[in-house]
Amino acid sequence: MIFKLKSACMVIIATMMTFVAHAQEKKRPNVILIITDDQGYGDLGITGNDQIKTPVLDQFAKESVRLTNFYVSPVCAPTRSSLMTGRYSLRTGVRDTYNGGAIMASNEVTIAEMLKQGGYRTGIFGKWHLGDNYPSRPNDQGFDESLIHLSGGMGQVGDFTTYFEGDRSYFDPVLWHNGEQEKYMGYCSDIFADNAVQFIEQNKDEPFFCYLSFNAPHTPLQVPDKYYQQYKDIDPSIAFEKNNSASRPMSEKDKEDARRVYAMVTNIDDNIGKLLKKVGDLGIAEDTIIIFMTDNGPQQLRYVGGMRGKKGSVYRGGVRVPFFLRYPAQFKGNKDIEATSAHIDVLPTLAQLCKVEVPSDRKIDGKNLLPLLEDKKVDWADRSLFFYWARRYPELYHNIALQKGAHKLVGQTNYNASIADFGLFNIKKDPNEQQNIVRENQDLAVDLKKEMDAVYHELIASKNLVNPPPIVVGNDAENPIILNRNDASGERGIWNQEEVYGKWEVEIAPGNYNIKFKFVKPVEASGRMFLETGMVVNQMKNDTKTDVIEMQNVALPKMKGSLVPFYMWKGKRIFPFWVEMEKID
Repeated sequence: MIFKLKSACMVIIATMMTFVAHAQEKKRPNVILIITDDQGYGDLGITGNDQIKTPVLDQFAKESVRLTNFYVSPVCAPTRSSLMTGRYSLRTGVRDTYNGGAIMASNEVTIAEMLKQGGYRTGIFGKWHLGDNYPSRPNDQGFDESLIHLSGGMGQVGDFTTYFEGDRSYFDPVLWHNGEQEKYMGYCSDIFADNAVQFIEQNKDEPFFCYLSFNAPHTPLQVPDKYYQQYKDIDPSIAFEKNNSASRPMSEKDKEDARRVYAMVTNIDDNIGKLLKKVGDLGIAEDTIIIFMTDNGPQQLRYVGGMRGKKGSVYRGGVRVPFFLRYPAQFKGNKDIEATSAHIDVLPTLAQLCKVEVPSDRKIDGKNLLPLLEDKKVDWADRSLFFYWARRYPELYHNIALQKGAHKLVGQTNYNASIADFGLFNIKKDPNEQQNIVRENQDLAVDLKKEMDAVYHELIASKNLVNPPPIVVGNDAENPIILNRNDASGERGIWNQEEVYGKWEVEIAPGNYNIKFKFVKPVEASGRMFLETGMVVNQMKNDTKTDVIEMQNVALPKMKGSLVPFYMWKGKRIFPFWVEMEKID
């Protein structure tokens, strides 16, 4: 009898311990990370633009902790790799937005992989832009649910399922759901938001990470007409002239682009409203971290809060963006934090808030922002941030900057420039970077340049940059595989050209393959199709005018290196638009 009572007690205790453990596990907050594409600092009502309609985000910002000096990279893929890993993008292998430079190494640990340690369900909806093939896709990098477009944007050459749709590429698109093509009906931002809301509803009873990554308001500037009608008669130059630091006035094209961008942002605002309402209706708002940010400055000339520069620039107009964080269970909202913060800080901060381990086998460049969020002092208040942007690799000393505390050194000059050729700005006294104070502060500028040089040389020696991640061909995880132009390297600026030298860096499993070569336009008959894979060259004559050439049962060796396809006709060397490779044995 005593034994039975002891057994019963043990069962009760074990049950209670399981319940407590489960309750403790449930204390992990949900995470919703929302990022938009090419929405600048000034594309919100709360940041001073009285022409744009963003009532949801304006109210959300008032309920949030606002990081008022939050920085990203000047362009999208570098920002996204830093956001996902807490590391400068060059460490991850990401050095460009195309030209084969937007593939993140698969050995990187993403926020999604990190949160899965804590039992999170993970989903991405929208733009990834860190590799379109195995092993760099979202479903290879920690995401349980993935609904994305390819490459840097819908309607771009890398996103070949929407590219040929032209001015309808944002409507009724073919997207990639868990690695497979699926047709969707509606406008892209609505589709991504609706599927994010569905993911949240399906996972409301367990910790989840939802990465809602809108591709809008990136070009092409396509938007439902009901949103455009709200802006068709405005003059965006009225907002632009507020504290304008641009070198020229807005053109008529700039004004029309701004109208369309504002319409796209208002659509995003409505979609975020739907998401916030669902979170509230599900009763999980209190325990859900929701972040809103953007990935860089505006691509087109328009209001950006008076700051200098836009997308692609290392000046503040290109790299300072809004960042709002709402987490009612832990932080009071409606407050500003002026300390310097950045995209690289998101991963270590979420790790602390979600009680998971930060990767310990690599350098994490970001800082844990929790002390700042809790109104505590930190010993890194005058931290340094490094910025650059150039095609292929960073260029000394062009479009490169180091910011430290109140001062920022900017290089827009030559590799052998003297310190007097740099720009030095006190961004606290001169937030629009108009007064170059380098001549009267040369010692400070020299010190900042030394630090800039040290960071630059460290980053360009990164293992994942020196040994770029190859696309893996012939793996069961993605067979067939389609190599697209966003991930092609070779000549600078490979886009939709026909006569251009291009290649893909691959790792091929040995075997026999069926291969299709798709061209931008039909190629003429009586040419020859070549496929170079290392020392093995396969070629065949083509007898018909066609936009697709097929090679059947091609034996390829094990190879790691450049895959070079081209069609030769009358001295012309024509590069395929995409290449499909299917391993058949």
